[in-house]
Amino acid sequence: MKITEDVRYVGVSDRNIDLFEGQYEVPLGMAYNSYVILDDKIAVMDTVDKNFTHEWLDNIQKELGARKPDYLIVQHMEPDHSANIFTFMKTYPNATVVSSAKAFTMMKNFFGTEFEDRRVVVGEGDTLCLGKHTLTFVTAPMVHWPEVIVTFDSCDKILFSADGFGKFGAFDAQEDWACEARRYYFGIVGKYGAQVQALLKKAAALDIKIICPLHGPVLSENLSYYFRLYDIWSSYGVEKDGVLIAYTSVYGNTKKAVETLAEKLKENGCPKVAIQDLARDDMAEAVEDAFAYGKIVFATTTYNAEIFPFMREFINHLTERGFKKRTVAFIENGSWAPQASKTMKKMLEGCKELTYAENEVSIRSAVSDENKAQIEALAQELCRDYLARGEKTANKNDLSALFKIGYGLYVVTCRDGERDNALIVNTVSQVTNTPNRIAVTINKQNYSHHLIKQTGEMNINCLSVDAPFSVFESFGFRSGRSVNKFEGEENILRSDNGLIFLDKYINAFMSLKVEQYVDLDTHGMFICTVSEARVISDTETMTYTYYQKNVKPKPQTEGKKGFVCKICGYVYEGDKLPDDFVCPLCKHGPADFEPIK
Repeated sequence: MKITEDVRYVGVSDRNIDLFEGQYEVPLGMAYNSYVILDDKIAVMDTVDKNFTHEWLDNIQKELGARKPDYLIVQHMEPDHSANIFTFMKTYPNATVVSSAKAFTMMKNFFGTEFEDRRVVVGEGDTLCLGKHTLTFVTAPMVHWPEVIVTFDSCDKILFSADGFGKFGAFDAQEDWACEARRYYFGIVGKYGAQVQALLKKAAALDIKIICPLHGPVLSENLSYYFRLYDIWSSYGVEKDGVLIAYTSVYGNTKKAVETLAEKLKENGCPKVAIQDLARDDMAEAVEDAFAYGKIVFATTTYNAEIFPFMREFINHLTERGFKKRTVAFIENGSWAPQASKTMKKMLEGCKELTYAENEVSIRSAVSDENKAQIEALAQELCRDYLARGEKTANKNDLSALFKIGYGLYVVTCRDGERDNALIVNTVSQVTNTPNRIAVTINKQNYSHHLIKQTGEMNINCLSVDAPFSVFESFGFRSGRSVNKFEGEENILRSDNGLIFLDKYINAFMSLKVEQYVDLDTHGMFICTVSEARVISDTETMTYTYYQKNVKPKPQTEGKKGFVCKICGYVYEGDKLPDDFVCPLCKHGPADFEPIK
């Protein structure tokens, strides 16, 4: 097969194989790809599986005619690609092997020789000139073996991508590329997302027009589609909208709960519900779906005080491949001592960036009315974002959306001439950069608003994520008119304008001079220029979201009836919150309280 005028396909397809690598079902066979570059010098790209030695050598001979190859380039040493290196070198005794240093060490292990007298060792950025074709080698360690290199032909702009961009199926298999490539990726390469990301960054600098992988078809159109999918997969991003339910069921009761949940999810606007019976369906496809969807429900029975074996195997596959960045929910079943949810959570402890659903379903043998209510609540929770997107189902007047704005948190310091003051704000933003202007909005009821309007100066201290809750108590929950917020502070630091900047828990501060004031009814906006700016550390900036999740103490509401302040956690006990109530800690009104659940 001709790929370009000078590049030919000489690979083979195995249509009799049932399991690839002894575990992956391949109903449409498997391709072992090899290529020949015809130039002043001839290079053969990789060999094939040991069962196709003569077929492969025949293919090479047909393309070369009376000519002989000069180089065998070995990109990857897995036996399905390297098994015929020794045979090739016997067949063509004047050929030279080109590969990485680690690959030659592996050749010694496989064949008893490193071809010391007939080899070229290449590394990152090395080149090999064949005539008009110049090959550049790019190292790709752990994609997915340590010796891997990929090769770029600058003449025809071909990336020979080793196992990257490969898929299950024979070379000419007529099927959706993404489905089998996804299953292949997460089965074979999935653990090495960071290494694939590094390779993608290198590839981005190359003008690639064709991709020639070691498995699957040659890719020559819409390459951005394939690169986009590989970027999603290797960064553990969400590819598909919807929910995966992966389950095992012994006597059908857990299956009934799964079917009920699937119905409820669809009723609540879920665009796609995928269901995998782990005892019957292809495990590799279940793993593929777990990495494709952003939300997954694990449903299984308690079994021998743990979980059903197929679920354990499934979770092991996920954790081995770096499962993360997903929303996770649980359905458990147990007749006398349910342990499944606890066991599954324990197995997932090492997975990063998982969000656990608040609602769980715990079945005692058969699905009860209480379980049905739990399933309904779980479906609504998982579909909250889908409902919000819908034209008919969205609440278009939910002002809590304002809390989703990515606020940072700051300590604003000022001075009345004799005494220093400070307050916490989350309304600081850069509004122009020529000149640099910063907008700071402050409630008029705050004493600092009065001082800044008089003096026209302030310092903005950018809080970092190591700031403890005591900082917010000191500067946010007390009025500077009645207390000295810096009383007892021994290490007082001042900027050139004479105002304090904090000696810890900040990563930067800026001194601001007010140039314009905008009256916003309850608040005042100060438009300022920057007179001084210092970076204190590289510690991450504290956001409002980080404060809510990691710094603000959880309100002690157990056994209490009333309302809790969403800002500071103050609890008001009573049946009704007065319309004119003001939080004694943070001074926020009823709008920032919610009922204790």
